[in-house]
Amino acid sequence: MLFRTLLHVLLLARRKPSLGLYEVARTRFITLPTDLDLNRHMNNGVYFSIMDVARFDMLVRNGVFGLMRANDWYPVVASETITFRKSLSLWQRFAIESRIVGYDEKAAFVEQRFVRPGADGTPEVYAQGFIRARFLRKGGGTVPVTELIEVFGAPPADDELPEWIERWGADVALPATRAAAPSLWH
Repeated sequence: MLFRTLLHVLLLARRKPSLGLYEVARTRFITLPTDLDLNRHMNNGVYFSIMDVARFDMLVRNGVFGLMRANDWYPVVASETITFRKSLSLWQRFAIESRIVGYDEKAAFVEQRFVRPGADGTPEVYAQGFIRARFLRKGGGTVPVTELIEVFGAPPADDELPEWIERWGADVALPATRAAAPSLWH
């Protein structure tokens, strides 16, 4: 995975066209032998790792990576979820479409789709994931969403964060790092 990250972020992303902050980034991949599980399709855990590579490609191309470095910020994934529709097999080419979809009061949300050409040639969704990310300061502390929007720019007015995503973010949130979080089974 480290090789893929270096290849996409350090070499390929810088050669691709720049994107607007809220545009869809398309990052191309191929399913490798190391991506497979015993069922000979892409392992469920690999999807999350490849989503990470595609997000970094998006952040480099839309300028967020440079803004983060200039402000000494870095992103961390707070929550993620994925839904699978079709399997990806060995040597299949696919793209991940990534887009910042909005913010709640604490975090940014990114939608990512694994796509391949359908029978008619139009992109067909194989899997769809969402991540909720917080931005932290290298010196400590979190970056408020109001500050993120001030630096990055506001999302398009017609691009409202879907209500279910906000609910999902709240429903799966764990206590803050300094709060108690006992492992109690009911």
